[in-house]
Amino acid sequence: MPVAGADQTGILRDMTTHASRTLMVPDLTTLLGAVPRGTSADYKHAILEDNVLGRKSASARSKTLKHLRNLYALDENDPVFAALRSLAEADPESIPMLALLSGATCDALLRSTAEWVLNIPPGTPVSSEDLRLVIEERFPDRYSERTLIETGRRALSSWTQSGHLTGRMKKVRCRAAASVGSVIFALFLGHLSGVRGLPLYETFWANLLDASAVEIDSLAFAASQRGMMEYRRMGEVAEFGFSGVMAEGLVRG
Repeated sequence: MPVAGADQTGILRDMTTHASRTLMVPDLTTLLGAVPRGTSADYKHAILEDNVLGRKSASARSKTLKHLRNLYALDENDPVFAALRSLAEADPESIPMLALLSGATCDALLRSTAEWVLNIPPGTPVSSEDLRLVIEERFPDRYSERTLIETGRRALSSWTQSGHLTGRMKKVRCRAAASVGSVIFALFLGHLSGVRGLPLYETFWANLLDASAVEIDSLAFAASQRGMMEYRRMGEVAEFGFSGVMAEGLVRG
């Protein structure tokens, strides 16, 4: 699963948010619904002053803002968040996968579990202890046992929020549902990292989609038909353009 080698422009970050929080998909969904497109200050005001996320104290609101910024930037001048914001409006059902794609870009702890989770066959049980061991192997002698246990639990929750795991008490691997919005975002992140053409179907972000190259190609074509991205292909040569994810008013439906 290629990651660092393709990251020529440095969009990968090494936050460790999962030592404290999950992907926070419900919070992200609520926040995007509460704040029309504007400036980063709008998101801050919504969390701290309007308390749209329902935190009980000023301290909890401040911590929530910090963690959401670490995962998603919440700054529409940031090309990754600008794309996420546009695609979330155009394809709301894609928000859990958009969150995973952004979170795995920013958070080294979550990213470290990706290859292990994606290689598990559907129907295989997955526990927080499994993820704790993966994280410990990736970051030896870096975290206390308690932190590793809690981080494993949060990673388990995040992979459930994204749709890669299912179940209430006992989690099992399932195939996540890629959509037009999540495919555009995955290809866009690969593009930002320096990849061009059909290799975009093989990047770290494309792998997170849990879809085959044929399925990704079909959704990319569907996105182009809806005016959400540019797509031109002749045989094994393809070109992609992403002006739509930075523009107002993406095609809906």
